[in-house]
Amino acid sequence: MSEGTEQLLYGKVVIPGGVIEEGVVAIQDGSIVYAGEVQNLPERWQSLSSKKTDGYILPGFIDVHVHGGNGEDFMYSGKEELDKITSFHCSQGTTAMLATTMTAPKAAIDKVLKEVHDYKQQDMPYTIIEGVHMEGPFISPKWPGAQNPEHIVNPNVEWLEAWESQYPGLIKQVTLAPEREGALNAIAWMDAHGINAALGHTDATYEQVEAAVEAGLRQGVHTFNAMTPLHHRKPGTAGAVLSDDRIHAEIIADGIHVHPACISILAKLKTNDNLILITDAMSAAGMPDGDYTIGDLPVEVKDGIAMLKGETSSLAGSTLTMIKGFRYLVETVGLTVEHASRVASFNPAKRLRIENRTGTLEAGKQADVLMLDDSLNLQGVWVRGRQVF
Repeated sequence: MSEGTEQLLYGKVVIPGGVIEEGVVAIQDGSIVYAGEVQNLPERWQSLSSKKTDGYILPGFIDVHVHGGNGEDFMYSGKEELDKITSFHCSQGTTAMLATTMTAPKAAIDKVLKEVHDYKQQDMPYTIIEGVHMEGPFISPKWPGAQNPEHIVNPNVEWLEAWESQYPGLIKQVTLAPEREGALNAIAWMDAHGINAALGHTDATYEQVEAAVEAGLRQGVHTFNAMTPLHHRKPGTAGAVLSDDRIHAEIIADGIHVHPACISILAKLKTNDNLILITDAMSAAGMPDGDYTIGDLPVEVKDGIAMLKGETSSLAGSTLTMIKGFRYLVETVGLTVEHASRVASFNPAKRLRIENRTGTLEAGKQADVLMLDDSLNLQGVWVRGRQVF
């Protein structure tokens, strides 16, 4: 990690609404003090040390759905393991994330919450863990995916209340099946407490999703995967996510989970800052092919594709990184760099209610910044003004 918090970064600066071809970002004391055209850079900043690229200066990526990486899983993590996960994803452009759990016994989830809470009390040297995304255990046994169906339970407001009481503000998102008994009450409770209620691993009909949206649900997890598909007479969960502008849609842009044509359709429909790039990365991200686990289930990774061991149809998370997903959105799906940047940075920041301090390159925000070359390869990563990679 480099010392020194004062620096000028020159390149094509991506700001809300466009790209400044000859731009500069000035960083001082962990914050952005200027982001704009080189010719308008105030004189008092012009003496700072500088780095230049022929490529882009972007806001850091924010991953709201990631299970692990670098050989480690959030379900089995102390400080050392959390450092390994966050250092790897930081090297891939992720400057903030949610530690994502699996469907598991309550005691196992309790342990993750304690470990992440304790970790957040220290100086986090790499990617900042903003909180926890609880994926399950309130999901459908009909669509478990790589979640262990033995641990699935109905939504339980008492559990949520206890967790929120013990660790206020730590849980940022909960994925559940909105058709399950007690789901609407749980969604309403989460909405009232500032927690993102998200649908996923669900057998819900279109009508059941709409009822959940009325109760406060606002997000769809890894869209198209582990949900009832779109049919022209039965729109299903996927149809509700596509058609309801109130639902923010996560997407895994790896060319494995979703065909690029379907990502393109989703991007054309989700134009109100409501498309969110995620990795859904598991412990094998950044590691060679081989045998791994996700939660307590065995996984085989071959050619970078993670599958439940012994099965041929159940994807088990991904080995994707945010920089690879970002490039895929630009190079394969056809999004502009500015559009893909919003999908990877501002939109998730907005869902986490942290857009006032990160997610875009603007004066006054913390300096979570990426430098890319003209081929969209990472050249540098700054977290709160510190160059980490």
